Amino acid sequence: MLAIKNLEAGYGKVKVLHGISIEVPKGQVITLIGSNGAGKTTTMRAVTGMIKPTAGEITLSQTRIDGFDSYKIARLGLAHSPEGRRVFSTMTVTDNLILGAFPRLTRSRPKGDVNGDLDRALELFPRLKERRNQLAGTLSGGEQQMLAMARAIMLNPEIILLDEPSMGLAPILVDEVFKIIARLKSEGVTMLLVEQFAAAALNVADYGYVLENGRITAHGPAEKLKNDPAVKAAYLGGSH
Repeated sequence: MLAIKNLEAGYGKVKVLHGISIEVPKGQVITLIGSNGAGKTTTMRAVTGMIKPTAGEITLSQTRIDGFDSYKIARLGLAHSPEGRRVFSTMTVTDNLILGAFPRLTRSRPKGDVNGDLDRALELFPRLKERRNQLAGTLSGGEQQMLAMARAIMLNPEIILLDEPSMGLAPILVDEVFKIIARLKSEGVTMLLVEQFAAAALNVADYGYVLENGRITAHGPAEKLKNDPAVKAAYLGGSH
C-alpha cells in the first residue's frame, strides 16, 4: 500500500530524516512513535507532499509519489489528518466535511456515495452530528480533532495519515479518539499513525517503528515493541 524507502528530508540545510524506511500494508495500522523533535511530523509532511524529500522513494499502491504536489497525492487516495487539526474555522462542521470529499465532487477521485459517507462520518463522531451546523472555530479542541479525522475519512481514502490525534486532548477524549481508530481498523481502513502516547498507539497498531533523531532505531510487531525493555523505558513508563 504505502512504502517509504531510504527517505531523507528536512528544512533548508537542516536534515531531519536520515534514510528511514517504513512499510504500511493494506488493511493494517502502522504506528510511528518517538519523542518531540524525532522527525515524526516531518515524515508525514514528506509523504503528503508538504515538503519535498531530498532522497529516497515513497510509493503509494505502486505509484511513485515523492516529489508530487499534495493535491495530486490526495487524488491518489491518501488522506491526511494533520498535527494541529487545521480545520476551516469560519465554515460549518458540515462544510468542512464536504470539503474533505472535494476530489470526489470534482471527479478527480471516484465519487461514490458522498451523502452516505457524510452520514457515516457523523455517525462515527456523534459530537460532530450534534454540532453539524456550528462553525468549526467554535468547537473545542477535542471536537476539532474529531473534525479533522472525519474530514480525512470523507476522501474515501486508500490510506489515512493521522498526525498526533491525541495532542492537547483530555484523557477522556484521548480514549474516545483511540476507540474510533480501533473501529476504523476493524473496518479494514489502512492507517499510518504518528503518536506520542506510545502505549495507546501500540495497543491499536499491528506494527510499529521507533524514530529517534531522524532514524528508525527499532521496529516490529506492536505487541513485541510493547514488551521491549528499551522501548518500555523510553516511551511507555508514563504513557497513557
